[in-house]
Amino acid sequence: MYLKRYSNEPLLKCKVVHQLKGRMRIYCRALKYLSGYTNEIDCQLSGVIFITSVKITTITSNVLVEYASEIAPETILKKTEDIIAQFSIAAYKGERKEKSRLTVNERRLQEEPVGELLRNVIFGSAALAWTFFRRKRYSHLSLFGRLTSFPALTSFSLSRPIFKSGYESLRYNKRPNADTLSATAIIASLLSGNGISAITIILLADIAELLTAYSMSRTRKAIREMLATGEKYVWMLQKDGTLLKIPQENIKKGDTIVVHAGEIISVDGKVVNGSAVVDESSITGEYMPREKTKKQQVFAGSTVKTGTISVVAEKIQEDTAAAKIIQMVEEASQHKAQVQNKADRFSARLIPLNFVLGAIVFAITRSPVRALNMLVIDYSCGIRLSTATALTAAISTGAKNKVLIKGSNYLETLAEADTVIFDKTGTLTEGNPEVRSIIPVNENMSKEDLLALAAAAEETSTHPVSHAIMQKVRLSGIPIPKHGEIEVVIGRGVKTKVGRNIVRVGNAKFMKENGISLEPVKELFSRLMIRGENIVYVAKSNAVCGLIGINDPLRENMKKTINRLRNLEIDDIILLTGDVEQQAEIVANKMTFDRYKSELLPEDKARFALNIQSSGSPVVMIGDGINDAPALAYADVGIALGSKRTDIAMEAADIAIQSDNPLTIPSAIRLSRNTMNIIQQNFIASVGVNSLGLVLGAMGVLPVFWGAFLHNMTTVAVVSNSLRLFFFKMDK
Repeated sequence: MYLKRYSNEPLLKCKVVHQLKGRMRIYCRALKYLSGYTNEIDCQLSGVIFITSVKITTITSNVLVEYASEIAPETILKKTEDIIAQFSIAAYKGERKEKSRLTVNERRLQEEPVGELLRNVIFGSAALAWTFFRRKRYSHLSLFGRLTSFPALTSFSLSRPIFKSGYESLRYNKRPNADTLSATAIIASLLSGNGISAITIILLADIAELLTAYSMSRTRKAIREMLATGEKYVWMLQKDGTLLKIPQENIKKGDTIVVHAGEIISVDGKVVNGSAVVDESSITGEYMPREKTKKQQVFAGSTVKTGTISVVAEKIQEDTAAAKIIQMVEEASQHKAQVQNKADRFSARLIPLNFVLGAIVFAITRSPVRALNMLVIDYSCGIRLSTATALTAAISTGAKNKVLIKGSNYLETLAEADTVIFDKTGTLTEGNPEVRSIIPVNENMSKEDLLALAAAAEETSTHPVSHAIMQKVRLSGIPIPKHGEIEVVIGRGVKTKVGRNIVRVGNAKFMKENGISLEPVKELFSRLMIRGENIVYVAKSNAVCGLIGINDPLRENMKKTINRLRNLEIDDIILLTGDVEQQAEIVANKMTFDRYKSELLPEDKARFALNIQSSGSPVVMIGDGINDAPALAYADVGIALGSKRTDIAMEAADIAIQSDNPLTIPSAIRLSRNTMNIIQQNFIASVGVNSLGLVLGAMGVLPVFWGAFLHNMTTVAVVSNSLRLFFFKMDK
């Protein structure tokens, strides 16, 4: 009973279903999808000092826990929930996979060649015109004559995929699909001598499928163009030392290509000659370009800023890191939205109804014509094809506007979301911080000395703050003192040894944890905070010696973005940041966020998103995809914002915006809601018109030909309505 009662609970929410002293049975829906992780969950729970016994049953999604009787039951429940939450990504994947499982097998139109469908439409149109104008009747022919007539042979030729799909659904799924129904209607039309109806059914179905397949093909092309890496033509080094310009697709493993300044590297490989400064931000997320010399690795999609290098191709075409990102996205784009699964299931349930209606009408009227109308008019095609087309067209429109939507399920969730979480650095801000203030504590240290100490600790760090300090040092020509090994303390700062002194550079928490008093810089701190600068403390020998104020300006149009989200009725807009409380408060007040959380580590952001999600609110997390990857993965929809896309962002985020304009975020939400509205329009139109057709057909008012015409033209109409999304103006 409790399985049904708690079936709509949030996936990771734990509920007590039975309890005795020292013994508790806990239900968690996530366990259903974690059969491969039961040993790990068991091990972690058993490792808790006050838990004596654990028994997990994934079939009933429960865990039986025996524990020390003096421990509060709430503690056991919370501990169990925390441990299961560690496997949330696997649970979410399992849930989504189950929801996308269809009750029937349908043809995968994305695999149907557009050219072949187009030929079928042209040939079908010609065959229908020839049959119609000849006005030859076939009803007087024998059964053999009807099945070997021109309309019959044409119909069988054009409908081979329909018959194959219909037969396979009956054979493997033990139930009919839309193609089973169409095949039955075609055969019934031919047996009754109505060849025109048979060809009409096939032609209009092919037109609808052509439009759907075209939209899917166009979407794949838009995604590939959006993520295109490398040059169309490359310079290949030949054995005699000369350069030959060849198409990128002609490169083979072991070939040596020469890449000049301003060109994009087209292969993954090693440098064998020359040196260059290479921007790898599109692949690694590294902001600063790196110098590449002999024997060093380079990646397809990165850009040579200065210099010339020769690279031996180790990975080409589909094997490169960039190509794997594209492949991952194309596979992810097949993820179905719940509305699409519901449409498929709804239409699948109605298919047997058509056969039942046909039998009932024939039994009552003894009219094969009226019974045939029950087969040629169905709900399935219009609902299924128009929904797939709408979602595919929306993904294509997003790709054309540099918004990569990795699955139609994310479109649907985005349309329903009412909570949006923003990361600060690199998302609200430009992600390109600059040093604004350099304030030594005492007169014996100059600004240059303070910067040099900071640079010694930050030299190898990849954090944006480190880049700001290093850029200032290099532009100022300040020499970096010799130093020891650099130690990075995540979420805190860095430290190294300069001479006999330990130098620490980081936030206030880092200083306090190492016993360094911040009292001498309290007044300076307040002054910089009022100016909206991020504070970096520099300490030497356990004493703070100065402050560096760093400013990362807000993205242009960010305030407009927040206002537009309000207009879209987003109820809760939240700021999460690793910055100190004061800095977070300044930004939150300036941007009118509903609330904020400060001084968070990446895992803290993920935990916060998960807590909101567990309450049942659809959560959208917006970050730059670098240090927000866990939160992006945990949110219902993770959006990576910024042109500096990374492989981490592409894997963690569900939607990647490849531009620096934040106004694209509310535009993407408008696109998702418009898509859902069009799907609803199509659903109403398909059900309404086809229901009317079934009633008129059963009454004998609607002839078979016009029944087939009405049904298939409705399908074409709703698919065409979905195609309007190709012209949706996201920049409006």
